[in-house]
Amino acid sequence: MIHYLIIFFISMVPLVELRGAVPYALTLGLPVIPSYIICIIGNMLPVPVIFLFARKVLEWGADKPYIGKFFTFCLEKGHKGGVKLKEKAGKGLFVALLLFVGIPIPGTGAWTGTLAASLLDMDFKQSVIAVLLGVILAGVIMGLASAGLLGALKAFF
Repeated sequence: MIHYLIIFFISMVPLVELRGAVPYALTLGLPVIPSYIICIIGNMLPVPVIFLFARKVLEWGADKPYIGKFFTFCLEKGHKGGVKLKEKAGKGLFVALLLFVGIPIPGTGAWTGTLAASLLDMDFKQSVIAVLLGVILAGVIMGLASAGLLGALKAFF
């Protein structure tokens, strides 16, 4: 039970998210499907909060001492991600957001994708669905990559 709580909380951590939790769950030998579902739930839990409140909080704190630089960095990162998505996607912004979140490379993920969607004033429901599908895709990719990597390491050692 404690291992499931650990992967749940790992999935909620920015930058690590489900991309780190799925491989960790597999290294623990946890069953794949329940672990995958828990990781998705953990990764998606912050999404509505980020969409609805992060932009407001970041804008409020951007000029404050101590936190201003970090908040400005977050706003700029979200804005850059949003601009890139919009330029590449045009009318296919839903698919672009899905792929942005779903392809597990550094700097992408549910947190950044949701912030970018918020900064782009995308529809809440469409954004959450695109991010959810992206998280599912990222989980499948990480699960397959981890299984292949772990299988290769097992065979090697």
